[in-house]
Amino acid sequence: MIDTRIDAQDWHGIQANLDAWGWAILPGLLTHKACDAAAASYDREQGFRSRVIMARHNYGKGEYRYFAYPLPPLVANLRTSLYSRLVPLANAWHERLGLDVRFPENHRAFLDRCHAAGQVRPTPLLLRYGEGDYNCLHQDLYGEHVFPLQVAILLSEPGEDFTGGEFILTEQRPRMQSRAEIVPLEKGDGVVFAVNHRPQKGTRGDYRVNMRHGVSRLRHGHRHTLGIIFHDAA
Repeated sequence: MIDTRIDAQDWHGIQANLDAWGWAILPGLLTHKACDAAAASYDREQGFRSRVIMARHNYGKGEYRYFAYPLPPLVANLRTSLYSRLVPLANAWHERLGLDVRFPENHRAFLDRCHAAGQVRPTPLLLRYGEGDYNCLHQDLYGEHVFPLQVAILLSEPGEDFTGGEFILTEQRPRMQSRAEIVPLEKGDGVVFAVNHRPQKGTRGDYRVNMRHGVSRLRHGHRHTLGIIFHDAA
């Protein structure tokens, strides 16, 4: 089922938007039923390796939980299938930026590379925000081996479950002020975006644009998000 929804995405348009802006929406990636089930799993005792209270680390306000291995089937399938769609673009970006690292076609092979370097902790996560919560601008790096794209899926309905809480991306180009964008997501939509930097065409070839992401302050309600990060953590 999830493979069908991934295959149905406009991958040509997604790649064009990623090249142009560093992000692209994956509309209707999850059904509302799947969103509700994923959000409800947050309070279960089993299946997670750690819980992070953002305020304790000056990350913002709110909390999130990292899944443990073995990942839930939905999360594992999303991670594997999305990786296979994104790896050609990831390699193209590294080539444009003059980086030597290339990523294998198979996600398992990439995880083996991470694990050999000591990055063995799974990074997919569930995030939960309440009224007044927010997530500071950041990058999800976790170690030496970093896949340059990641995906966040909104599990709650804007305007019904919560207000505020917009997904924010910022970019910093050389010798320019930062530029911010609000990504308009509906329940079940995913957004794929650059983890830390992306190439941008300039008059003298490609140059590096640094990216960060976060969530604005919730005005009301509760918001859940599923994060799919393709590299594991040290």
